[in-house]
Amino acid sequence: MRTVPIDPATTTEPARPDRRLPLNRRRLLRLLGAGGVTIAVAGTGALSYRVYDTAALDPGHGDAYDPWRHWRDTPGLLGAVGAAVLAASPHNTQPWIFGIRADAVDVFVDAGRGTGTVDPFRREQHIGIGCALENLVLACQARGLRPEVALLPDGPAGPRLAEVNVRPGTPVPSPLHDAIGDRHTNRGPFEAAAVPRETLGELAGRSDVSGLEVHWITDPAPRAALSRLLVDAAVALCADDRQSRDNFAWFRGHDDEIQRHRDGLTLGGQGFGPLMLAVSRLLPASSRVDGDRFWVKQTATVHTATAAAYGVITAAAPDDRAIQLEAGRLLERVHLAATSRGVALHHMNQITERIDRERETGVAPTFGPRFAELLPRGAQPLLTFRVGYPVRTAQPAPRRSARSVTR
Repeated sequence: MRTVPIDPATTTEPARPDRRLPLNRRRLLRLLGAGGVTIAVAGTGALSYRVYDTAALDPGHGDAYDPWRHWRDTPGLLGAVGAAVLAASPHNTQPWIFGIRADAVDVFVDAGRGTGTVDPFRREQHIGIGCALENLVLACQARGLRPEVALLPDGPAGPRLAEVNVRPGTPVPSPLHDAIGDRHTNRGPFEAAAVPRETLGELAGRSDVSGLEVHWITDPAPRAALSRLLVDAAVALCADDRQSRDNFAWFRGHDDEIQRHRDGLTLGGQGFGPLMLAVSRLLPASSRVDGDRFWVKQTATVHTATAAAYGVITAAAPDDRAIQLEAGRLLERVHLAATSRGVALHHMNQITERIDRERETGVAPTFGPRFAELLPRGAQPLLTFRVGYPVRTAQPAPRRSARSVTR
């Protein structure tokens, strides 16, 4: 049974059932945000199953989350792969496969784990594999294995994206390695406090790859312009039927889906507070259209509204596969450094997704020229993220195990 108590201080009429609109996730979340209505849930029958099915009372548990709890437990190269699988990836697609040899790890792309028209040139996919590669290197060093990385060892069209040869050495711990298990994308609100410029500089460090840079957008006017561009890109992506469908395909709305697939986007990863998260898990899943509307609203009222600063990784040759892999390694280092300093990071790539979609379809470019106005001359964007001090801690996303992604 679901009851919605009415505060007698606010009304003198008896409570009447609302027969106008169905009670779905989007409507109830709006009510929670607007009126602070208290929801009391006590269930049997179908509602009890819904509690079980969505793991509403015990989120973030089960086999799908075990890799976060045991990533330090396994020694050697398999253990290093266990750290690699915790890296960031687009839509949590985890598009990697690893081949473990006695003294090396080969890194491959799992071509079936793409996002279709959202990433038509597979740029984000290769950036995600670069993120995993960085975790792999850090984990090898911490385990006393000295890694040597060769990108595209078989050439640009070859099967291997990277080869990591290792030799025995002295363990090299680092704050970045120690942050691997705590690094999560934070889609929740950020505090109003600015992140100091010196801290932003420390997050980025130095890139040894020519033309690969991190640009910080902190001043109010350009930050507001980028916020508008991010909202417009979210609106345009949702209005594109194919992109909307490819985007929604990676949403996992039920615990059985999460435990079966061990990937994708979940309610737990949306940055909700505890009450809103629990209630949203109890209600029927939103449709794709409702999900799009919710994402656009969150982009406008939470993501961009609370961003302390934006980071943009740019490259002189953004279509170069090696550059994309290096950009992923740089992005993962930034995210790990942010985590170690208590700074939240949220990947926001809808602008470059629209740039690539316009390029794929041959329409006149609109987002590319607008983004170029906010960047140094000649700098081409690969990816965008926002940073800030978090209001609440981000939850982990489901992950496939190291053994399931090795061959």
